[in-house]
Amino acid sequence: MIKSQNDIRHSQPQVHLARKMTARMGLLLASVLACNTSFAEIIMQQTAPSASIAWSDTQAGQFLSNDQSEVKQRSNNTTVLNNSTLANKYPTTSNHYSTSASQPSVNARAAIVMDAQTGEVLFGKNQNMTLPIASITKLMTAVVTADARLDMSQRIRLESIDFAGAGGKNSSSTLRVGDEMNRAELLLAALMKSENPAAAALARTYPGGRSAFIAAMNNKARQLGMTSANYAESTGLDPHNVASARDLALLVRAASQYGLIRQFSTTPNYDFNLGYRVLKSNNTNALVRNGGWNIHLSKTGYINEAGRCVVMEATVNQRPAVIVLLGASTTAARNNDATNLMSWLGRGVRTL
Repeated sequence: MIKSQNDIRHSQPQVHLARKMTARMGLLLASVLACNTSFAEIIMQQTAPSASIAWSDTQAGQFLSNDQSEVKQRSNNTTVLNNSTLANKYPTTSNHYSTSASQPSVNARAAIVMDAQTGEVLFGKNQNMTLPIASITKLMTAVVTADARLDMSQRIRLESIDFAGAGGKNSSSTLRVGDEMNRAELLLAALMKSENPAAAALARTYPGGRSAFIAAMNNKARQLGMTSANYAESTGLDPHNVASARDLALLVRAASQYGLIRQFSTTPNYDFNLGYRVLKSNNTNALVRNGGWNIHLSKTGYINEAGRCVVMEATVNQRPAVIVLLGASTTAARNNDATNLMSWLGRGVRTL
């Protein structure tokens, strides 16, 4: 059973399991996990040797409805989250982050660590510098898809245009023209495995098409107060997709309110059953795959112009924090930066 580590944060869950089997879908889906904070979680339980995400219209609609009830109201284009609702999301704790510990050095070109509850910046390096963000773009792609509350069970066939790349770039993919998945699987592939054709197909099949999707991405960025952000397409291949580390921290705080995005972005591995073949897929973030940290949202990214990037929300000593790293020189350097920052947070947490 694939289950995100953030499930342990919730108390007294009331679980309703909706079971649906189809001829080509070997998945037992527990579609909605309702708990005392009203956050929804998907529990994907696979049957050997492969599985697929089975949705009914009712299940998907209910899931996204529950997600939307947790998206915070913002006014004056600020990103101040409702403190009482955040208190429900995370257990009340007497811990808080102290920056008294000596700050670590990071390899990344820009970085930020933000207290996810208060929005306080705990660590920053070039945090307001506007940089290419590569596949971190897909986090906004997921938010726009979830906001639209589309039919997640709709079957979508990948077309050649989905493999055309963007910004003069193409990328390797294990997907093929003609592969068919439902919208939930496309979103999972985009978030977990960073599949560019999946993200392109999500934009193509959005009401109004790709241009409407890109407009929705930029409108959402403005709503969240992301003043430096600009989105040119949905995959992150185009280096004109840009934002600052600070603005991406705001996006992470907003995206963490969607159970769908938390679950899919932190799924360690998944086998996609395409009927005539199975794609065994792993999360692009080794820190998620290894399971050593309590990470409940994650997205990696890379193109030459952006370097190695990652955004995460993680709980350290019962306190949630947002970590953003842009422009690390290598994957190992990016992972080392993230590990050092989370270890630094652990040393800096103290009890009142």
